[in-house]
Amino acid sequence: MKKENHTLVSEFTFQGFSSFHEHQLTLYIVFLTLYILTLAGNIIIVIIISLDRHLHTPMYFFLSMLSASETVYTLVIIPRMLCNLIGLSQSISLAGCATQMFFFTSLAINNCFLLTVMGYDRYVAICNPLRYSVIMNKRVCIQLVWGACSIGLIVAMTQVSAVFRLPFCTSKVAHFFCDIRPVMKLSCIDITINEILTLIISVLVILVPMGLIFISYILITSTIFKIASAEGRKKTFATCASHITVVIIHYGCASIAYLKPKSENIKDQNQLISVTYTVITPLLNPVVYTLRNKEVKAALLRAIGRKLS
Repeated sequence: MKKENHTLVSEFTFQGFSSFHEHQLTLYIVFLTLYILTLAGNIIIVIIISLDRHLHTPMYFFLSMLSASETVYTLVIIPRMLCNLIGLSQSISLAGCATQMFFFTSLAINNCFLLTVMGYDRYVAICNPLRYSVIMNKRVCIQLVWGACSIGLIVAMTQVSAVFRLPFCTSKVAHFFCDIRPVMKLSCIDITINEILTLIISVLVILVPMGLIFISYILITSTIFKIASAEGRKKTFATCASHITVVIIHYGCASIAYLKPKSENIKDQNQLISVTYTVITPLLNPVVYTLRNKEVKAALLRAIGRKLS
């Protein structure tokens, strides 16, 4: 009888923001606005960097890759979430759920490692400036981006295949997209092994890159303190400020979501954290890098000036 139940689930239904039922239209308007701003901001960054030769440097190449990745990342989750909020489609097939989980996981991990690569780029630029163009040549930059993508794809395949080997007896996902833990909870069998695998993967893809970025910034800080003038120190640190801001928020949310104890998994709290890293963090890149970065602002003004003339 139990085996028959396993075959009953052919699709999942998202519970979404059911506990905020009275505010769903407000949430829809807010999330749609943020989504449009995120898409516009990240696409503008990619276009500006590709068109302006002043920005054809490793730092901006990595930023354009991160913006492109964030754009696809939001496309995987937010359109369906918006449909769910206005009651258009709250169900998803198992294949659709596996596909969404695969792209979400691979892109999220890719973003983690791209931020690490950007940290390494800042380390080489500040700690080894004379050899920067030799170390961070075009081939190395492409290899670093390819490495980040490859890690994302391999880990996503491992994680998704492990989750979708499970038999499912319940169809209601207590979330607004196919995240790993909410889907695993729908299984009929004990998921301890899957939870251990998820924790190991989370530690490797969150704490290892975080550690590498931390080491980079210890070395960067020690180099900055060796600069004689206060103005020079300030100027050097300013080149890292945008990256540090994005790293703190990105890794902070990811750590809370995937490294906290099982007993602390509260639905509304999880959704709030998920909204931060699926809606707000992707918007953060264009906002932080455009407002804080003089070169991107200058390139944007040049592009607007060419358009007007």
